[in-house]
Amino acid sequence: MGKRMQEIERKYESEGRVEAPDLAGLPGVAGVRELEPAKLDAVYFDTADLRLAVRRITLRRRTGGDDAGWHLKLPADGADTRTEVHAPLGKGARAVPAELADEVAVFTRGHALIPVVRIKNDRRRVHLVDDDGSPLAEIAYDHVTAQVLLVRGSVTATAWNETEVELLGGKPKLLDAIEERLAHAGLHRSTSPSKLARALGDRLAGAVRPPEPPAVLHSAGDTALAYLHAQVRAIAVYDPQVRRDEEDAVHQMRVSTRRLRSALKSFGRQLDRAVTDPVGDELKWLAGVLGVERDREVLAERIAARLAGLPPELATDAVRRRLLGTLAAAHPEAREELLRELNGTRYFTLLDRLDALLAEPPLRGAAKAPARKAVAKVVRRDHRRLGRRIATALAIDPGRERDVALHDARKAAKRARYSSEAARPVLGKPAQKHTRRMKSIAQLLGEHQDSVICRQAIVGVAVQAAAAGESQQAYEALVQAERKIAADVEARLPKAWSKANRGKLAG
Repeated sequence: MGKRMQEIERKYESEGRVEAPDLAGLPGVAGVRELEPAKLDAVYFDTADLRLAVRRITLRRRTGGDDAGWHLKLPADGADTRTEVHAPLGKGARAVPAELADEVAVFTRGHALIPVVRIKNDRRRVHLVDDDGSPLAEIAYDHVTAQVLLVRGSVTATAWNETEVELLGGKPKLLDAIEERLAHAGLHRSTSPSKLARALGDRLAGAVRPPEPPAVLHSAGDTALAYLHAQVRAIAVYDPQVRRDEEDAVHQMRVSTRRLRSALKSFGRQLDRAVTDPVGDELKWLAGVLGVERDREVLAERIAARLAGLPPELATDAVRRRLLGTLAAAHPEAREELLRELNGTRYFTLLDRLDALLAEPPLRGAAKAPARKAVAKVVRRDHRRLGRRIATALAIDPGRERDVALHDARKAAKRARYSSEAARPVLGKPAQKHTRRMKSIAQLLGEHQDSVICRQAIVGVAVQAAAAGESQQAYEALVQAERKIAADVEARLPKAWSKANRGKLAG
């Protein structure tokens, strides 16, 4: 796994010759330390259609200087902030390291990463240091020569001078003080976000860029699209986290997938379902792919909690091995399958279809309706749908049929929650409160469904234990505990729904 860090940096340029800036008397700076000059040679990698560059992502292999290696730079919160991921050069290898390729796979989508630009850089650096000699900021004066490699046989090179200021141990206000000194010397902020962007020039300007969300939510269609954009962005955020096997990443990516699919249904009067339903089917597939590992995690946690409540004479090592051992053993295989799907054509095609849907949204006439009134109707419609599902479930006697009906109600509760989330930008606090009410119902029904799934899993293991001639007492106690939990949820549901069914948007 590559080393991750935050970089806070600003770039400057000038139209002509500039004088060296006066760096004396900067706040908190005790001195200026000259560093050894360096000659840097970097090859930048991207897809042939510049999928990384258009997203302000740079991936390079650089030699020379004190940080030679592979560097991946990703946008982060803050205009001057980026996330850097480093990997070593390796022994002569020039292929992009797998851990860095995984970081951007959600954008490259199976397209090869190839050399697109080579940049050579003569660099002179100084450190601004505090009283202890610790560096506060680095100022790098660069003479850059760039060659675009996308056109075979091209030898055209461009050159320019550039100044970079990177915050090391200082406070952000130091950057402002340095910028003031640079301005007096004739330097101004660079119009290009990176050396790569400047080198590519018109090629980057002509590349296909990802679609942008509506700036203002005037209509119901604007509101739907803004929510869809947010969920597609969330999938892109969680994808590399899932690949790194970060905690809760699978769950969060699955939730974003479900939110996206739910919104396509909730806004079915604003969006052409002939276009969105097939996309929704693929999102259901993706949620299922993510669900295999997530459901295993949830089930293991739940069974462990139930075992903790059993008397020691029942929660034996043999019982624990039977219940938890199989789940633990399934993790490597489940993860391998998940990564195989995330590197597969079907997933990458789905991402392309989502981009296409956002770039040319299939809006219907109803999408032009003023946002506030139309979106409130969407929320109320999903709310009433949930009410009908709950009433149906509660009218059925306890048992398997009711369990299925309550699961349907749970899905309706999630849809009601997500549509009210989408409505928050235009409806404000009433939608926020409604979201909380719908979330409480979804969580209650989720507890019921988790109990049903857990009970089924325990029964399945109990059958195996019985075939081996083992005692059934522990399994029966666990099943009984889960039955009690489910019955408690069913008993609480009418009052919980009555409470959630009140409010400005309810009904």
